[in-house]
Amino acid sequence: MRKAALKLAGWGRTTYAACEAARPERFGEAVAGFAADAGQNGICLYGAGRSYGDCALNSGGTALITTRLDRILGFDAQTGIVQVEPGVDFRRLMEVFLPRGWLAPVTPGTGFATVGGAVAHDVHGKNHELDGSFGQHVTAFDLLLPDGARRTVVPADGDLFAATVGGAGLTGFITRIEFRMKRVPGGAVRVREHRAANLAAFLSAMRDAAGASYAVGWIDAAARGAALGRGILETAEPIEGVFAQPPERARRVPFEFPAFALNRFSVALFNEGYFRRVPPDGRTRVVPWRTFLYPLDALHDWNRIYGRRGFVQFQCVVPFETGARALRDLLEVISASHQASFLAVLKRMGAGRAGFLSFPMPGFTLALDFPRCAGLEALYARLSAITLDAGGRVYLAKDALLDAASFRRMYPEFPHFAAVRQAVDPERHIQSDMARRLRLQDAP
Repeated sequence: MRKAALKLAGWGRTTYAACEAARPERFGEAVAGFAADAGQNGICLYGAGRSYGDCALNSGGTALITTRLDRILGFDAQTGIVQVEPGVDFRRLMEVFLPRGWLAPVTPGTGFATVGGAVAHDVHGKNHELDGSFGQHVTAFDLLLPDGARRTVVPADGDLFAATVGGAGLTGFITRIEFRMKRVPGGAVRVREHRAANLAAFLSAMRDAAGASYAVGWIDAAARGAALGRGILETAEPIEGVFAQPPERARRVPFEFPAFALNRFSVALFNEGYFRRVPPDGRTRVVPWRTFLYPLDALHDWNRIYGRRGFVQFQCVVPFETGARALRDLLEVISASHQASFLAVLKRMGAGRAGFLSFPMPGFTLALDFPRCAGLEALYARLSAITLDAGGRVYLAKDALLDAASFRRMYPEFPHFAAVRQAVDPERHIQSDMARRLRLQDAP
């Protein structure tokens, strides 16, 4: 397998890894390369590069880039079960299957993410409270283990399934994924947008909307005082109609913004305009699926807005029981820091999760970006501590700064994951920068 020296990055562009990378175009070549590369720093699996931090990076080792392993292998129109290679992304699924009346059951916030990555992080979407995590819709996958053995793994296999789904690619190379698509009546959703004046009003509106098919909120993380936690709640329901999506009119950020472009004043000005774009009484719109599910995909390379310094995303989930107090504490710290960007998202989550290291739990999840700057590590540590005290955890697919001790407290099922990993990869053939940072390499 041909390799080249590359410098790979997470989507946040604050973490980089110099490594030997290969981008196989054939399944056999990928399998052979995975089996052969067991150097000191091992091999990691790298998809579309949409994870924000270092979970798919392997400094000084090898990276197997899977994006060209993107064949759709089969589809059963009676059951909705589709079989794909790991490099197929969610945009491709929509292009192929939405005209037939099918949609991915759960999707992350970008269509550029791969299905392999969706399994590796047991991703969730705007419908988590109703439909659970992606891994709960997986019916089987083929797994190439580090010793060369091949297994077809199903949910009934228990520990190996639960260690691989949400396991950040550390148990083996998933070569085929089988999951169940869901029927939709048309190519659009009816979206209801509702203003919330503060955090209490926001949480009340979210509670009232708990039965919605899809729900997501934007939070003004710069707001303070009586307006703390103000934002806009969107709920959406599928509607009948034609399945064709309008032509995509994507734009591209052509260059890195200068460091001074994102500051407390520009963010506050943007947030004020964004809040007031929705009338006080709310509004209802019909929106194509692609626009609703992947709003940021219309702006290619949007991570350049943060400039060369990049950004870090913090996403946590806190239980419902402690969530209101924890969210208030988080937002007060964030607002006082004057470091948050205009991208802040609040959602409700249900109990759905499929793996030992899966992120979801019943509660509120808050996600927002911070430009890389002095003091960010200390701010991140404060936010993580608030999350821990509330009984919550941080999302590993977005993380770049969590420490190993906090990780262990947030993910109490780690010993079960570690036991499976020790059994299938005792020599640590598969590695990553995140695995070393969080000490996922440790034996149980």
